[in-house]
Amino acid sequence: MQYLDFEKNIAELESKVNDLKQLDPSENEISIGDNIKQLEEKASKALEKLYSTLSPWQKTKVARHPERPHFRDYIDNLFDDFIELSGDRKYSNDHAIIGGLAKFNGFNVMIIGHEKGANTSERIKHNFGMAGPEGYRKAERLMKLADRFNLPIITFVDTAGAYPGIGAEERGQSEAIARCTQTCLNVTVPIISIIIGEGGSGGAIALASSSKVIMLENAIYSVISPEGCATILWRDPKKMLDAAKAMKLSAKDLLKLKVIDEIILEPLGGAHRDRNLILNSVAESISKNLESFKEMLPEEIFNHRKNKFLKIGRGKGFMTNPEDLSSLKIQENKFDKILKLKKNFIVGIGITLILLASLIYIL
Repeated sequence: MQYLDFEKNIAELESKVNDLKQLDPSENEISIGDNIKQLEEKASKALEKLYSTLSPWQKTKVARHPERPHFRDYIDNLFDDFIELSGDRKYSNDHAIIGGLAKFNGFNVMIIGHEKGANTSERIKHNFGMAGPEGYRKAERLMKLADRFNLPIITFVDTAGAYPGIGAEERGQSEAIARCTQTCLNVTVPIISIIIGEGGSGGAIALASSSKVIMLENAIYSVISPEGCATILWRDPKKMLDAAKAMKLSAKDLLKLKVIDEIILEPLGGAHRDRNLILNSVAESISKNLESFKEMLPEEIFNHRKNKFLKIGRGKGFMTNPEDLSSLKIQENKFDKILKLKKNFIVGIGITLILLASLIYIL
């Protein structure tokens, strides 16, 4: 198992446990079993304590862990009869986004998601989950196909963001993301989005503007990466810890802000420590949410999604003090003030003249 830099203490304890398990109990006078049990309990308590107090930046590292289950793992274990549909019918097939028809617990569904790849060759093939415009046009095409045949859509988000290369920009990256997002909002079938790792920038929003947005406990979802935010705001990517804290990118913070709808708890130590448990938890969440839309009419599904996004930020929102809107007030310049005073002066003179004329007429 690959350990993160803040898991050194856990790594040492679990390494000792593995070493003891390799010993032959018959060749040792002391009870190896008791020592293993004590070390396992100690490691478990240390892991629980560590993961109960993770900082936003540490959660970012967990979300990026290379051994977390990827979209292909969910396809292979949760869905039956998957038929991949390729290409955007305009340029090429982008391997960073995989999509196709499948069955899930009796439902015929369309599944679409980012795939980062499990090893070096796969990561290169899938471009580390960073799609170009043809990937988002493919996703748009599949969503419209699902809408035409009344198929629920399930999306899996795991990307640092859309690919920022020159070629992608030349082929209309921003336009493709915008149209994909628009399609998410316009279809009349339910869309269930699960953020399984890193949900970064418009590349994530293009697949997550959905009826239900669900996040794994240690996943992140933000408009930009902490490093990118720190570079733009402070011109220093090393301030990524401050950026991660300020951005409210963790599942817990986003649920409070009502940007997401549900959190799926992960195994202690992250989703990569118990794949079967996290796969079962995701399956239960998808099943529950699909059932909630089963009896809804297309118009009701559309209005449900529309109203959900319109409500975001209507309460306390992202502002520390929602009553203080001074920064949003229009500031009048001096010329406008002079015109207003002149107007008031002219109106005053006019009223005075009318009163004088009335008095003269009476007398």
